Amino acid sequence: MSEEKIKLTGLSHGGGCGCKLAPGVLQKLLAGVRPGIIPPQLLVGTETSDDAAVYQINEHQAIVATTDFFMPIVDDPYDFGRIAATNAISDVYAMGGTPLFALALVGMPVSVLPLDTIGRILEGGEAVCRAASIPIAGGHTIDSVEPIYGLVAIGLVNPAHLKRNAGARPGDRLILGKPLGVGVYSAALKKEKLSESDYENMIANTTQLNTPGPVLACLDGVHAVTDVTGFGLLGHLMEVCKGSGVRANVEFSALPLLGRALEFADAGYVTGASGRNWAGYGEAVQLAAGLGDNERALLTDPQTSGGLLVSCTPDTVTEVLSIFLQQGFSHVSVIGEIVEGEPAIVVS
Repeated sequence: MSEEKIKLTGLSHGGGCGCKLAPGVLQKLLAGVRPGIIPPQLLVGTETSDDAAVYQINEHQAIVATTDFFMPIVDDPYDFGRIAATNAISDVYAMGGTPLFALALVGMPVSVLPLDTIGRILEGGEAVCRAASIPIAGGHTIDSVEPIYGLVAIGLVNPAHLKRNAGARPGDRLILGKPLGVGVYSAALKKEKLSESDYENMIANTTQLNTPGPVLACLDGVHAVTDVTGFGLLGHLMEVCKGSGVRANVEFSALPLLGRALEFADAGYVTGASGRNWAGYGEAVQLAAGLGDNERALLTDPQTSGGLLVSCTPDTVTEVLSIFLQQGFSHVSVIGEIVEGEPAIVVS
């Protein structure tokens, strides 16, 4: 069987970061887990649902450790591998860290997928790691019912430059590095509604490494950083609000979107994860009267390998935007601000 005849997305019940457990389900699961050993060197654990764990090893160095894996979001095996690897490494960048090496996590239905197709997935992941200047130093493989690929990503960060999702302050501006809409594009792809240029835009977006992270981390005016993935913009911004004890105002018209995102949402090409996301945190979100189901679908749209979300002082905005633009993030936008108040989000 040739790889052209195999639809990877047809072998899984979900794809990309849309595979994540819904926020409400995850919260219930973790609520029943008793905290284990928490040494003082563990600078970041599970307390604020941050992007990675951080463990200090000396005054100037801390290990950043994260893992991410999912089922296919596209049918091309090489592109699937690239997207999954980019997404996993992003969590290191989001903490302000520099990647060191990765371990591959591979689960494949070996009786269904030819070995050369599986090989192309691994080649895609390797290509992204090469672009990030890190090796894949090992990993683990299993024979699974659905295809799964991802990485364990290990990095280093200076504790003085560590950026968490819990440091936002009233008066900060919110900046988003990549456009939204990956989830609706993936839903449209399954219905064969993406043009070649639409697909190319989606791949370019999901395989762009969030390399501004370590540079942004060195700026005193940057108070919080996270990346937007499976819980959508509102979900990950809500984690920032809860961790920081603040409220966020977002201007929908300022959000960067993939070119046909609203069109696809209007046509009904949304993922089931979008509705599950809203059910998990929608009660803490206030939408302006003019915003309907399409806008809500994009605000909760699960992003696979999404952009960095930055909270910074007003006088740091120009420098933050410049760093993004210099590294090729042409859609970077100021999307709102942080204000005082109970953790919540207001979208106008």
